[in-house]
Amino acid sequence: MTSSPARPRTGAASTVSAATAPCPVVVVDAERRVVELNDMARELLPAARPGRPLLSPAWLATAGRAPYPAPVTGMVGERSFSARPSLLPDGGTAWWLLEDTAHRSVIEELKAERARTRFLTEASSALLTSLNLDRCMEVTARLASEHLADAALVIAPVPARELPVAVCDHQGELSRTTVSERPETMPGLAEALRGFPPVPTRWIDPASAPDWLVPEGFGEVGSLAITPLPGHGVPAGALILLRRAQSNAFTDAEEALAGLFAARAGAAMSAARLYAEQNTISDTLMRELLPPTLRQVQGVEFAGGYRASRDTERIGGDFYDVHPPGEDLPETLAVLGDVAGKGLEAAVLTGKIRNTLHALLPMADDHARMLRLLNNALRTSHHTRFATLVLASVRREERDVVLRLTSAGHPAPLIVRRDGTVEEADTCGTLIGVLPAVTSRTAQVRLTPGETCLLFTDGVTEAKGGPLGDTMFGEERLKRAMAECAGMPAEAVVERVQMIVSQWIGHRRHDDIAVMAITAPRGAPPGAVDGASLGRFTA
Repeated sequence: MTSSPARPRTGAASTVSAATAPCPVVVVDAERRVVELNDMARELLPAARPGRPLLSPAWLATAGRAPYPAPVTGMVGERSFSARPSLLPDGGTAWWLLEDTAHRSVIEELKAERARTRFLTEASSALLTSLNLDRCMEVTARLASEHLADAALVIAPVPARELPVAVCDHQGELSRTTVSERPETMPGLAEALRGFPPVPTRWIDPASAPDWLVPEGFGEVGSLAITPLPGHGVPAGALILLRRAQSNAFTDAEEALAGLFAARAGAAMSAARLYAEQNTISDTLMRELLPPTLRQVQGVEFAGGYRASRDTERIGGDFYDVHPPGEDLPETLAVLGDVAGKGLEAAVLTGKIRNTLHALLPMADDHARMLRLLNNALRTSHHTRFATLVLASVRREERDVVLRLTSAGHPAPLIVRRDGTVEEADTCGTLIGVLPAVTSRTAQVRLTPGETCLLFTDGVTEAKGGPLGDTMFGEERLKRAMAECAGMPAEAVVERVQMIVSQWIGHRRHDDIAVMAITAPRGAPPGAVDGASLGRFTA
């Protein structure tokens, strides 16, 4: 029963005429005894009798008395009425009963629709917060259990033998499990998991539900529905709703709401699944494009460092590789290069160059020939980008390390001697992928223990920074930095160069940066191979 502070009308007649009253009217005296009622009121309130107290309906019988009775509302059977009072001169009250069943029904439906809209909005927001499939399954199960059923299960279709299941039980507890039973053993589950052709919500006999479907302690199942989760071109899974025997069965409106919710959940799970698949593919391809981790090979120290042009990227146009000696490769071949451009497109071409060089390893004893074949391969491809690179064939001779260095349009490597002197290797050549013929000059360099050869890309020398932010790092600064690295291991040289360049750049934009250090270990015994047999030591 509800009431409002509206003041009643006064001066109404003491009798009620059925001919003039457009609605049921009940007249009661100050003691709540029925004085008079019209025919419509008698039909509506058969228990009301003149001269007797008004006892039914209770919401009207307990309404306020004179001098200020307030309007009240309530139900008579399945019909809704609003009772408006008129105060009579003798202290009695005439109650005018106006039916508002249709209006109340519209209000209740509007409230229910607003609640459904709030739920779907909440569901969309919760489901869009993550692209993790497991998380989406858990959110779907939790929301379905809270708003649609007493318990909910979400099953994802996977090619594996066991199906992953997210469960939210009747106590709101989330859990994950797997089911090894075939979907065909439960009616409707296989169709829902296939996702095509689209199938509607299917009602299942609770007696046919397998044991794994009902959460522990749930009790008797009264209603069980399987709703497919439609995805974006791929099946997203199935939503199973359970209600206890003492709960109301699903209405048509609730079934429709479950379908709308399933569409949103399916879209989120489908997006999460596609993201996971694409992320797996990207990671697989990325591993082939990322610079490798370098180590000591044949008693020679190798170390590399790479920084993409953007901190949010992992790959770019700079690359390096070290190929250990093999059956057709008597010397270790180190390669460092730079492809014109940045980002993924440049990284794709670096992948092609690295694969081509790997195929040309049996010809690594002839750098000029190797570069010619690589140039032909790039010029016949659909790529319009060019590349520069340096080839370094490396071998041990007693305690020294001998290198053959060949540049193809790339900055010449720097050699830092034990006394801090920095030299530039006497090698040069034309870039790769543009001209029909390439030329190059190979330099031979000998490193004594503690000396290092540094290969680097122009992202180092052309890095802009300094006090004003527009000054290039330049070769002279790099040489001074290298002079400070005399006698350092290869890893220390790379870390030192990267640190100085990073400090010079600060937070400014820059090109891809790659460096590689090739060092003759100090005091390494002639018989050491891969740095593992006798290890490294410092003299």
